[in-house]
Amino acid sequence: MKYPVKILLFLITLSAAPRLMSQDNVIDEIVWVVGDEAILKSEVEEYRKEILMQNQRIEGDPYCFIPEQLAIRKLFLDQAKLDSITVQEMHVSRTLEYMINEYTASVGSVERLEEYWGKSLATIREDMREQIREQQIIEEVQQKHFGTVQLTPSEIRKYYNSLPQDSLPFIPATLEVQIITVEPEIPLEEIDKVKARLRDFTEQIAAGKNSLSTLALIHSEDPGTAMSGGELGLMNRSGFVPEFANVAFSLNDPNKVSNVVETEYGFHIIQLIERRGDMGNFRHILLKPKVPQVSLDTALIRLDSIRGSIMENHLTFDVAATYLSADKDTRNNKGIMVNNTPRSANAGTPRFALNELNQDIAKIAGEMTRGEVSKPFIMINDKGRQVAAIVRITDRNEGHRANINNDYQIVKQMAESAKQQKLVDEWLQNKIRKTYVRIDPEWQRCEHKYHDWLK
Repeated sequence: MKYPVKILLFLITLSAAPRLMSQDNVIDEIVWVVGDEAILKSEVEEYRKEILMQNQRIEGDPYCFIPEQLAIRKLFLDQAKLDSITVQEMHVSRTLEYMINEYTASVGSVERLEEYWGKSLATIREDMREQIREQQIIEEVQQKHFGTVQLTPSEIRKYYNSLPQDSLPFIPATLEVQIITVEPEIPLEEIDKVKARLRDFTEQIAAGKNSLSTLALIHSEDPGTAMSGGELGLMNRSGFVPEFANVAFSLNDPNKVSNVVETEYGFHIIQLIERRGDMGNFRHILLKPKVPQVSLDTALIRLDSIRGSIMENHLTFDVAATYLSADKDTRNNKGIMVNNTPRSANAGTPRFALNELNQDIAKIAGEMTRGEVSKPFIMINDKGRQVAAIVRITDRNEGHRANINNDYQIVKQMAESAKQQKLVDEWLQNKIRKTYVRIDPEWQRCEHKYHDWLK
């Protein structure tokens, strides 16, 4: 897989934070000028807060590092104008919702998030939306200019041989896993209870007793949207499962709530927030029927019987996964799981580090050996539903330093990233030389990564 080189803000420790707060009491001032774009002291402070929110750190003085990173952003954004690069609002909205949910979870509530930033949630959203849009534009610029690096095997081997052995990354143990699942039967009375609750919510909303956003915050079982009042963000139809999209995009009155909709995630009611052409933003409440223990036990017994046939060689795991498994994502691939972890070196392959596996599977698979078949267990699948499962370890590689024989793709990515970074550095240095830059004297006492800022 190829990853564009990204010039991103590194993350700073809390111990570095007081410096800006101890400076003079000027409300705002221009600290850098890059071309015809100004970098304000308040802008530096906003990025400082965002960095601290992520609980990470950088080495060195953040008030040297942050302005330089902001200046680099402006150089890339200037190039984006020359290249006429834009990004899809759908992608911006998806990232925005993810980040808002992550930030809210990290501080505990929307109110605490607003207190931290000193802004309303609506203002935080708009400010973050612009930052995310700019970052995605920058990534598109980098992909256009530096994203097609290809190295020959001899160049990759030369790069590998140039690295000190102790600088090679440690590759954690990885597993390749097959899975068979059985979905427990949910009694009709449990489904009826969920539908009745959702209809009651609809009646409360229609009568003006409650809003869908309030009810979602309290009752929705969608952890990704409950904290934002069930809001899903602006997306087109392809961003939703078909059953949800068909109903959601038929709505035209923001004051009305849909009938109950069933999807693979559970049961929903949906409300329109806004439509922009082919895009839509909706709120929803998700409820999931409770699975009685007797149904879970029955599913485990069924899987135990399948496992018995496999262990007695009456049935292979491949055949059982293909014809008996309820897991539609793996049954057409003989039960082999594929790693979809974003930005993982194993993404797109059947290899998983333990922390990339479903946590219920990881607890079982972590102690298993190659070729071993687990006993049946209950897990929460990626749809948030309880299912019974058995897994088989088809391959296991213990943790080790990366080497070109066993980890060629990882070494290849490292070599290509190093080449891309070199191209980025050369491009930026050249761009800096051609761009007017002025730095306030109070902010000049820094060692920067790139030279010629103070030419």
